[in-house]
Amino acid sequence: MDCKLEVWKLAHQLTLEIYKVSKQFPKTEVYGLVSQIRRSASSVPTNIVEGNGRQHKKEFIQFLYIAKGSLEEVNYQLFLAKDLKYINEEQYTSLFEMCTRIKMMLYKLIKSLK
Repeated sequence: MDCKLEVWKLAHQLTLEIYKVSKQFPKTEVYGLVSQIRRSASSVPTNIVEGNGRQHKKEFIQFLYIAKGSLEEVNYQLFLAKDLKYINEEQYTSLFEMCTRIKMMLYKLIKSLK
């Protein structure tokens, strides 16, 4: 994969981290929260790279908004995982901060494209 966007690189790293921490979730969550949080997390870099490959700037912006929405899903699912004690406070804080950085980068990228 040769996406040069820094926001994509960070979103990809977040996805890898989500996959790593969700391995420790209870087996009963494999088709529940594990599946949801992995799908939401991977949707962020997927939409960034797909939008980047589109012909028109307007399409790219739309995919960035979709990525932002998926990131909000990840934020909630991380909060839920913390409250269910599937991840500890340190893991939550680290991942939440990563999400916040991605959100700011998406915001700036969208603003620069308008």
